[in-house]
Amino acid sequence: MSWLVVILVFLLASIKTTKGSNKSVSIVIPAYNEEATVAQVVTVARRLSYVDEVIVVDDGSTDRTVEEAENAGATVISHIMNEGKGSAIKTGFKESHGDIVAFIDADVSNFTSEKIDKIIRPILEDRTDITKTKFARESGRVTELTAKPLLGFFFPELKYEQPLSGQFAGKRSALNKIRFEKDYGVDVGIVLDADVHGIKILEVDIGEICHDMSPLADLNKMANEVVRTIIDRAVEYGRVTMMDKLGNYIRMAIMGLSLIILGLFMIFFVPFMPVLISVFVAFVGIVLTVLYIIRIIRRSIPILKKSNTRASLQSFVRMHFPVIISGLILILMLSTFLSAASFDDGKISVELTSRNFVYAPSDHNQQTISVRGPYTIDSALENETDLLRIPGDALSTLEMSENDTMIIDGKSYDVNGTKEGDSADRFRLPSKVKDELDLSDGEIIPNSHIAEVFQNVIVKHNIRFNNLSDEMEGFVEFSISPKSINATFFNLTLDNESILSSVGNFKNDSSYSISYDGNIMCTFGPEDIENGSMNFTFAEKEGRIEFENRNSTSLRNYVSSDVDSFVQLKSLS
Repeated sequence: MSWLVVILVFLLASIKTTKGSNKSVSIVIPAYNEEATVAQVVTVARRLSYVDEVIVVDDGSTDRTVEEAENAGATVISHIMNEGKGSAIKTGFKESHGDIVAFIDADVSNFTSEKIDKIIRPILEDRTDITKTKFARESGRVTELTAKPLLGFFFPELKYEQPLSGQFAGKRSALNKIRFEKDYGVDVGIVLDADVHGIKILEVDIGEICHDMSPLADLNKMANEVVRTIIDRAVEYGRVTMMDKLGNYIRMAIMGLSLIILGLFMIFFVPFMPVLISVFVAFVGIVLTVLYIIRIIRRSIPILKKSNTRASLQSFVRMHFPVIISGLILILMLSTFLSAASFDDGKISVELTSRNFVYAPSDHNQQTISVRGPYTIDSALENETDLLRIPGDALSTLEMSENDTMIIDGKSYDVNGTKEGDSADRFRLPSKVKDELDLSDGEIIPNSHIAEVFQNVIVKHNIRFNNLSDEMEGFVEFSISPKSINATFFNLTLDNESILSSVGNFKNDSSYSISYDGNIMCTFGPEDIENGSMNFTFAEKEGRIEFENRNSTSLRNYVSSDVDSFVQLKSLS
């Protein structure tokens, strides 16, 4: 029995060892004048059974690097001239084919297969997307004096012991998201890009490595390229703005302005929000805005004094543009509130009236979009005591048109539009009409309340005939409902010729009639409307009315027959 357990353990161990073996692996070795060590590095890399190809990218070497690499069994790709480590890595990655690609330096004299396996193994076992190495070595001045301080300032979330290790590996799918720098900035660029893209990186310890210490001139070049890469990434990923004091002041000022706007909005437009909470939000916004606007001014004055060029001034304005826009929004909002404020008996009252965005599909599948109101009530013009001047948008809302007639308190008034030169949103009403509708000069009414103001007023809406305008005239009579409800479409024909089409509301307990020259043409009731049509005969002509529910809404309540004919036609001959 014990031997079965031993076999099972070995089988499990072999499964774990070969996990990920179905993934192809490429090793890329950038090299520049490394004839002394490149063959050793190639040899230990090729000893790994899962490695499918070893590529040496000769970056314009002038020694025997190419010959040594080829003799060791590597595929060699050569640059005509020295382009930099990053370019060599980019070339190797482009020419490789593995699902996993490892990049190792050619100048490490004590590389072993075990060290390389430590770099690749975590990716084979799907424990990470990218590995980077840390190791013991004597040098590391660029890392300690430049890379770590800058990374700690701009990217404090990164906690790697050796961000410039030089040896790393990754899944091709992950590396495809990385932008390879052309020079020594390639190592830290990979780390930063992976961090921003959310790619998992594992730092693995491969022990001690040995390679020649770079001369001071090379270290200076390396430091410059590393610093440039970190600063470029910091700018690209918004870390410079996040650290800059003026940028922080601007963000805080914008937040303050936004809180003021939010507080005012909640006070006037969010009924379920307690007023005290809304006022508190606005108050916090005022404090933040004042505090940081003062700080912005204090910090901006020295900058403006030093800005002698037009370009620097434009840059300064662009930086402050978000604050300016937020301020303008607040000013417009406050002006809207102040324009709606009234002062009476020591009290301040703000009653907002706004323009109404209206989307109105017509009966002919045409869609009308408009912004209507608010409207101001004013007195009628001189000698217009029998005329109502109503803005065109308000007429559309009331489902009327110019030259209609309104009957208010038993008196008929002609309806016309606003006079040329007058405000497009101004009602001109005679005194008797204002008294009857309980309106006063200067009163402001939003478009959504117009129907309530004219509730139950009788309207005689003139019919616009198409082919019969020379033969007859007429009107449809209805009262204005304070709210649109589901309406019925009807079409009147005589001898198969369409006379009239309209949409409005019929009561379920009333009958309705249509007259011609004072004579009743037909009368119909709820049953006829429910049936969808009715036929009749008038003056030896066959007539028909068709009813249809088109899911339309209307504020027209047609006048029932016990009052008058809701459609009255008159011959012109």
